[in-house]
Amino acid sequence: MFVDTHCHIGKENIKEYINNANNNHVNVLINASTDYFESLDNINISKEYSNVYTCVGVHPENVDKYDFDSIDKFRVLVSDSKVKAIGEIGLDYYHTKENKDLQIRMFRQFLSLASEFHLPVVVHSREATMDMINILKEYNVVGVIHCFSGSIETAREYINMGFYLGVGGVLTFKNSKLSSVIKEIPLEYIVLETVAPFLTPEGYRKYKNESKYIPVIGEFLANLKGVSLEEVMNITTDNARRVFDF
Repeated sequence: MFVDTHCHIGKENIKEYINNANNNHVNVLINASTDYFESLDNINISKEYSNVYTCVGVHPENVDKYDFDSIDKFRVLVSDSKVKAIGEIGLDYYHTKENKDLQIRMFRQFLSLASEFHLPVVVHSREATMDMINILKEYNVVGVIHCFSGSIETAREYINMGFYLGVGGVLTFKNSKLSSVIKEIPLEYIVLETVAPFLTPEGYRKYKNESKYIPVIGEFLANLKGVSLEEVMNITTDNARRVFDF
């Protein structure tokens, strides 16, 4: 059994999406959220499908629309048994740093929520590595650094802090430098993710990404490590169970 630790299933063709995943031995899906209303929708999806779990949170790109008083609404959501993490949350300075202070304030608010309820966090970090590391060190949280793309030194820093690295389709890209880093990271610190519907693996780039492509990523990782696909599946699935407690 494989696990997709980070996907965005959406509202359309949900049954087909989940069936496609199951048919490719991807039997547990962690559905990430980018705002409050998507968090509500994703909880409802998880209640309908037993193998789907939910992360609730607000993506840093949505900070300008975020009401800081709404954290109490999220405090209600996390009591649901299908909510397994806070995410995706984090910092993204790629498009703009003008709202950096707001991003940090929102990130801290959700980290406090995760700490309060002893939930893991699913962290989005783009061009914000030092702020990210320094802030995470202030909180008693663990989880996944989603879509990891940093250096070997950064990878080891996160691992030493108790985080797993989320690895997806980017690993397979022909121009990606990620493989040289991930090759040095033990499988015991890696979880697989698609980030569907984005970042489809090489060989399938003309298609919208889905959780069904997790074995493609797993096969690439197995070849990179010189191990069997079964070993990659077993270890990354055990890692996902430890993080998300399903």
